[in-house]
Amino acid sequence: MSNLNKKCRVHYEGTFNDGTKFDSSYDRGKPLEFTCGAGQMIKGFDAAVVDMKVGEIKNVHLMPEEAYGMPDPRNIFTIGLKQLPGSEKLSVGARVILTGPMGRFPVTVTEKTDTTITFDANSEMAGKELNFKIELVFVED
Repeated sequence: MSNLNKKCRVHYEGTFNDGTKFDSSYDRGKPLEFTCGAGQMIKGFDAAVVDMKVGEIKNVHLMPEEAYGMPDPRNIFTIGLKQLPGSEKLSVGARVILTGPMGRFPVTVTEKTDTTITFDANSEMAGKELNFKIELVFVED
């Protein structure tokens, strides 16, 4: 019995290896709905749910390649402060949304000089091992 291409609802809790919780549908009181195998979820999460039965709880440990991947140096870029009005007010560590040809995307300020600012558009989760407790609560027939 496969859940592939079926709408699934799961409750989950995500933690880092040190036990720090980064996300939980339990805390929000609402399960997450997605189509299993449709690429809406990270690879390892999808793979964990594909063969689960309603009511089953599974604990999975995902390496970065099964989650958000490794940071890509091509996603780090530096521009002149004058090219982005308002950027002179940003400080290192700030999270902002930029708009480009591919739409809106979140970035983190990683470096700043008197004339330039460097942004990292890699996911904050890139390079991290993730742990999930997943509870399948619904699968469409």
